[in-house]
Amino acid sequence: MFNIDIEGIDFDKTYDLIVLGGGPTAIGCAIYAARFAMDVLVVGKTFGGLIATTHIVENYPGITSISGQGLIDMFRDHMNSLSIPYISDEIRSIEKVDDHFELRSFFQKFKAYSVCISTGSERKKLGIPGEEEFAGRGVSYCATCDGPFYKDKNVCVIGGSDSAAKEALFLSQNTKKVYIIYRGEEIRAEPINKKRVHDNEKIEIIYNTNITKINGDTTVKSVVFDNGKEFKIDGVFIEIGSVPNSDLAKRIGVEINEKGEIKINRKSETNIPGIFAAGDVADAPFKQAITGVSEGVIAAYSAFDYVKEMNIEY
Repeated sequence: MFNIDIEGIDFDKTYDLIVLGGGPTAIGCAIYAARFAMDVLVVGKTFGGLIATTHIVENYPGITSISGQGLIDMFRDHMNSLSIPYISDEIRSIEKVDDHFELRSFFQKFKAYSVCISTGSERKKLGIPGEEEFAGRGVSYCATCDGPFYKDKNVCVIGGSDSAAKEALFLSQNTKKVYIIYRGEEIRAEPINKKRVHDNEKIEIIYNTNITKINGDTTVKSVVFDNGKEFKIDGVFIEIGSVPNSDLAKRIGVEINEKGEIKINRKSETNIPGIFAAGDVADAPFKQAITGVSEGVIAAYSAFDYVKEMNIEY
């Protein structure tokens, strides 16, 4: 867990930059802001973001293979080395007041000359009967978190992306059998993971199929396919993508696209001067930790320029 001394935070001061989020994008933004000698604070609901639940990361330059939590631990150590404060909280509103922004959570008020929204995304849900009822009792959105509970059992992964393939590969280490249930004709995993899935005798892919219901009693017992067939299963892992956490941005008038993503330019600027955005919550076409970090770095540089032009006297 990431802790700071909240009593040591001056809530009356106006920060140069407040970064919203707790994942790689937010951390990358904060690290560069600190290197630009900006007074920066990070406020996030959960430190680490979605990548902290990823089993293996093999596409981050300079690191051949590492767990998602291991990567976040390295990010945390880097933040600590620069004495960057992090507060676990959720900002509910942002308002422009004179030359700065006032940010309010349920319990606190913060002030900043600039803000970077890097609140990431959250897992999509199927929206079918039984999904919410059995959440935490056989329905999961995180194989790394819950996979160990299914030793020698049969589970299924819903989805056909690279993330779904990696979830299935992780689950296959302990489970008896893993079924990938995908509505398409061919999974869309990266070639290396696609080959690993096809070479794994414990993984079977069921194509051109949706599930319409999840059944059980105290825990999941089966799923129902769209052809009406009932399929016995012990656990359902849902990996069908994510939706951007952009509700706050919408409420304050930041421009959003049809997917709910924040519109940014190449400088990570939004339509509101002083409000920047980066990472999965933004409208960049490729969503990866490394691209999110780069956008966060750009946002930090743009915020630095923005604040510098204000000629603030301390």
